[in-house]
Amino acid sequence: MIDLHAAVGFAIVGLFAIGWIWGLVAWVAKRDAGRGFWIWLAIAQVVVGVQAIAGMILYLGGHRASTWLHYAYGIFPVLVLVIAHLVARESKRMTPSPRTGRTMASWVPFAWAAFICFGLTLRGLMT
Repeated sequence: MIDLHAAVGFAIVGLFAIGWIWGLVAWVAKRDAGRGFWIWLAIAQVVVGVQAIAGMILYLGGHRASTWLHYAYGIFPVLVLVIAHLVARESKRMTPSPRTGRTMASWVPFAWAAFICFGLTLRGLMT
């Protein structure tokens, strides 16, 4: 189970790297992230959930990380994704900007979340 938890940890770092780079490219190109971005998000969230469950099983089985930071780096990405959902939902209710006439695209909070989670999960692998 420890090896699975480690392997999924590396996969999560890669998944979040894909997400923030995808968002950055869409932003630079001034295009929508597209349907594939939402598929990526669903996959990333499922993998994060699997990782959280594996981590809880390990913890309940008596395995402990060497530092409490490992747990923090595991919990924070879940919280960041929850916040991204709240911000994306609120962005749909926002009035258009007087300067640009547009509201924030609903994929933008998830691209930022992917960037933050990339750093958190990469750091989590180091603990």
